[in-house]
Amino acid sequence: MVAEKIEDALRQYYCTEQYWKNDMLCFQYTDGVKAMWTMCEAYWLLIAISSYRRKESFQIWELKKTGPSSAVLTMKEDSDEPILVRQKIGYTDFPLDEIKLYLIDGVLILPSEY
Repeated sequence: MVAEKIEDALRQYYCTEQYWKNDMLCFQYTDGVKAMWTMCEAYWLLIAISSYRRKESFQIWELKKTGPSSAVLTMKEDSDEPILVRQKIGYTDFPLDEIKLYLIDGVLILPSEY
């Protein structure tokens, strides 16, 4: 799928009908997050976020491409706060230049679902 089509599709999620759970993850996630990882083939991103098991009740996770096939994953407690987690991704075929996700009280959501 083209990045533009994925971004348009993800903007359509503003709430969720169901919270999803997988035993490999330490959080639940919404319909929008499920659609994102399906369209982007990026379940690895959820596993990476889960692997940190942070205790902050509000977390902003961002994946940004740093090159054609590399990226960096970061986490902050809020927009104006310092980065608490930074992981370089040496290779990725993630189709979007960047994605932002919120982890709020154990539920991972898209910003449009907030």
